[in-house]
Amino acid sequence: MGNWVINHWFSALFLAVWLGLNAFLFVDTFLKYEKADKYYYTREILGLSLACARASAICLNFNSMLILLPVCRNLLSFLRGTCSFCSRTLRKQLDHNLTFHKLVAYMICLHTAIHIIAHLFNFHRYSRSRQATDGSLASILSSLSHHEKEGGSWLNPFQSPNMTVEYVTFTSIAGLTGVIMTIALILMVTSATKFIRRSYFEVFWYTHHLFIFYIVGLGIHGIGGIVRGQTEESMNDNHPLNCSESFEKWDDHDFHCRHPQFEGNPPESWKWILAPVILYIFERILRFYRSQQKVVITKVVMHPSKVLELQMNKRGFSMEVGQYIFVNCPSISLLEWHPFTLTSAPEEDFFSIHIRGAGDWTENLIRAFEQQHSSFPRIEVDGPFGTVSEDVFQYEVAMLVGAGIGVTPYASILKSIWYKFQRADHNLKTQKAGHATLNFDKATDIVTGLKQKTSFGRPMWTNEFSAIATSHPKSVVGVFLCGPRTLAKSLRKCCHQYSSLDPRKVQFYFNKENF
Repeated sequence: MGNWVINHWFSALFLAVWLGLNAFLFVDTFLKYEKADKYYYTREILGLSLACARASAICLNFNSMLILLPVCRNLLSFLRGTCSFCSRTLRKQLDHNLTFHKLVAYMICLHTAIHIIAHLFNFHRYSRSRQATDGSLASILSSLSHHEKEGGSWLNPFQSPNMTVEYVTFTSIAGLTGVIMTIALILMVTSATKFIRRSYFEVFWYTHHLFIFYIVGLGIHGIGGIVRGQTEESMNDNHPLNCSESFEKWDDHDFHCRHPQFEGNPPESWKWILAPVILYIFERILRFYRSQQKVVITKVVMHPSKVLELQMNKRGFSMEVGQYIFVNCPSISLLEWHPFTLTSAPEEDFFSIHIRGAGDWTENLIRAFEQQHSSFPRIEVDGPFGTVSEDVFQYEVAMLVGAGIGVTPYASILKSIWYKFQRADHNLKTQKAGHATLNFDKATDIVTGLKQKTSFGRPMWTNEFSAIATSHPKSVVGVFLCGPRTLAKSLRKCCHQYSSLDPRKVQFYFNKENF
């Protein structure tokens, strides 16, 4: 537990603050609508469900403000560059962007469910009050919607006793946009599950762009003003604490209380999402501009195990080790962009990627290059973008773990280390880099092109960590992984197990690639 706190204290603090803000916004808004005199008459009809609906709406606005920020890749790369002077603990948080994106999405789903359930109760009570003929305060307030709607004093959106919940839902701005947003959210969340994302990436890719309907719907959701409160002017003539008990005399001209006047709450969601949406639009404009720059394919190599290597050039392209790019092939799909880690080193005069056939898009791309003899398919490139592997040279000892095609980011790192040693780069902190053998029958490594190669077989991680901890008792060791989640779990456990509680002794920092 102690090692976990040392390695994850900032993440835990950040999550605690985020959860705390959600809880504070919910409770604060709930109490506001439950206690405010302005909503006294509204609560006569709706009860506690009004406060629940408004509290969950505020939390939805807050999380919708955050949902786009973790997927602004250029923003994260910029922050990573400007935070180069920060501690590795602060920089490391940028590598959890997708995890935070998912957590925010789950929170949106939770508050969406609360919001929908609360409004279902609200609509049921609106309908019941509108149909009531018992002369109660709720029925009197609801009748204002029929007689004085043109004057703006209505409270109940059900204009007649014959109106159904379905009719109001699909004819009001709030109801219709709510249905559209809910459907979009359900499709986005279900298509983002691991099985669909891995097996049917195109389904995930297309349905996730339904976020446009969600954001637009959220911005205009409150225009109808279904949730209404008493106007300030009306509060002076008919304060609920003084006049609610004598509602039968509101029509009496000799009585000092008059019919209350109501107004809808002004839409507020757009205020929460305006800045992130503008930032995201600039992000997409920048991506589009960079993707339109010409890419020249200088070399194509077909490796065993259905791996395609592309070496390319692009004007103004500058990279660091471990970074990745997004690739699009218009002849296969105009809209699909897929991430690939760069396998070239910054010291080389080209940039390269290795693509393994692992789905329809990659299979079609490999087939397109296999069939082209005179000219290659046009490739568009967006990036590069920063990853956790950029920090590899900040450690004296680095432990690189790659599984399958996950060896690609370390090809770039190993090449760069070799170049830095060749040039006697004094800024290089790393003094230890393990070597291994892949394709032992080849003179050089099939991915890196180096003479030192990787070895087959799964290591005994406890032995590896124990040996490193013994050999470097006072070092900070960076453990980098590009591979499956099960392997990440084992390595993270070992990092915690073999890190000393004494900060002056050996510390293992776990870093995992996230796309």
